[in-house]
Amino acid sequence: MLKNNSNTNLTPAYGKLIRLIKGFPDFDFSFIKPVRKKAVELLNLKSGNRVIDAGCGPGGSFPFLLEKTGISGEIIGIEISPHIIQNTENRIKKNHWENIKIINSAAKDVKLTGKYDALLMFAAPDVYASADSMNNLTHYLNDGARIAFFGAKISTHSFGRMLNPFLKLMFKLSFSTTPPPENQPWSKTSKWVNIDFVKEYFLGTMFLASGTIKQDQ
Repeated sequence: MLKNNSNTNLTPAYGKLIRLIKGFPDFDFSFIKPVRKKAVELLNLKSGNRVIDAGCGPGGSFPFLLEKTGISGEIIGIEISPHIIQNTENRIKKNHWENIKIINSAAKDVKLTGKYDALLMFAAPDVYASADSMNNLTHYLNDGARIAFFGAKISTHSFGRMLNPFLKLMFKLSFSTTPPPENQPWSKTSKWVNIDFVKEYFLGTMFLASGTIKQDQ
């Protein structure tokens, strides 16, 4: 694991629950796997591509990314929490993944080498809604790079609206800097991304969006 910062207490309240699955490094919620797969498909990856997985958490998206990039590709996982990264490293070791590197850093501060073909931000609102993070990460993307991001949103569905208070409560268990869910959170990325896909999930409480990096970045 590489470290780009000296912070030691960067785990949100919900992240501490990750310790409960320490003995199960490949655990992921079954209902979220199809969304991860779709997010990776939207990146249009090819064998040998280099990908940034910002806010990678315990590495739930790694299997889908590896399926597309192959052993000749490279995946850089960025995760701010040193506690969560312990699970990420366990997953990598268990599966003998040699072309994945993990960096313990905030996305806005991370320093990378070379250019990348795609950027994934799955359940990482502190990344895709942060101007500092987006300015930094897009600096490392090739022209035409694909970007996909998934997160929570305020639901306007008749049944989904009942879940909005619970959603706001869950966000209070995150970082103090985490932006609260909005009706169209993907609009915050329009400065950096030409969005060409948006789909809502789970009664409109979640969304998946993707697009191509703007050429002036």
